[in-house]
Amino acid sequence: MAVTIRDVAYASGVHVSTVSRAFSAPHLVNPETRTRVLAVAEELGYRPNRAARALTTGRTHNIGLIVADIANPFFPPLIKAAQAQARTRDYHVFVADTDEDPQVEEELIQTLTKQVDGVLLCSPRLTNKTIERLHEDVPFVVVNRRVKGMPTVLMDVGRGARLAVEHLRDLGHRRIALVSGPSGSWTSRQMHEAAAAMSGVDLVLLGPNPPTEQGGLQAAGDVAASGVTGVLAYNDLVAIGLMEGLIGRGVDVPGDISVIGVDDIVSGRLTRPKLTTIAMPTAAAGRMAVDMLLQSVGEGGGTPVAMLETDLIIRESTGEAPR
Repeated sequence: MAVTIRDVAYASGVHVSTVSRAFSAPHLVNPETRTRVLAVAEELGYRPNRAARALTTGRTHNIGLIVADIANPFFPPLIKAAQAQARTRDYHVFVADTDEDPQVEEELIQTLTKQVDGVLLCSPRLTNKTIERLHEDVPFVVVNRRVKGMPTVLMDVGRGARLAVEHLRDLGHRRIALVSGPSGSWTSRQMHEAAAAMSGVDLVLLGPNPPTEQGGLQAAGDVAASGVTGVLAYNDLVAIGLMEGLIGRGVDVPGDISVIGVDDIVSGRLTRPKLTTIAMPTAAAGRMAVDMLLQSVGEGGGTPVAMLETDLIIRESTGEAPR
């Protein structure tokens, strides 16, 4: 016989309505009581009827998570952390990939609107105006992009860019290239503004470029011809492709040109030379974005903005500027 909500209530020593709230509105239940109810439900094998609960509460207990490119190693740690955090709040996550296409991104948001309680937009390619319009139909939290008046989780890539340029400058590099990402990228703009404000260096902007290894490979010719001795790339994929292209042209890394990436993905630790990079707190961003979205859905309130710190990880792809 299937376990019912009444069985859970009896075994937990609480009213049926308390069990219901423990699943549908956990912020209204004493934390100790909710923990006990959930433990009993797990022990008895009780699973709430999501369809019935949605009709009662008006909530689906689903979240949409839209990323620019699921094949980019930057996103899986964020996705995994967001899913784990959502499970602790009894939510499911629908993951969708836009392949860097803003039109696909808009279509996905419109499709998900009726199926989820809110959407996490990670590194969106839509314009701010479009995001604001779509936000009228469903709550958003935006990750890695600043949209005025909207809950946001940012990773401080500007700080990372300053640390990277400072590192290159300390190694004697004076002419440095920024190999940027896609046109209109918030991350690219933050990196450019931060790097351009650094004194004692001549900054060369090369781009826009696809945010992929192929994008870095294609940029290698321009970098080699630019006369720079140091490079800050849009992300680790671009940096890895760039190193491959430079080495293929007989340019030594870091002997002739030092290269720094952004993200600290696993493959950057496996390259030869190992990639110096700006570590981005992607897992922390995924967890925080879920909490921020569920707070917005359940309690309303303001429009918080969280800024997570980045760090420079120095490995083998940077060295002293050539004499």
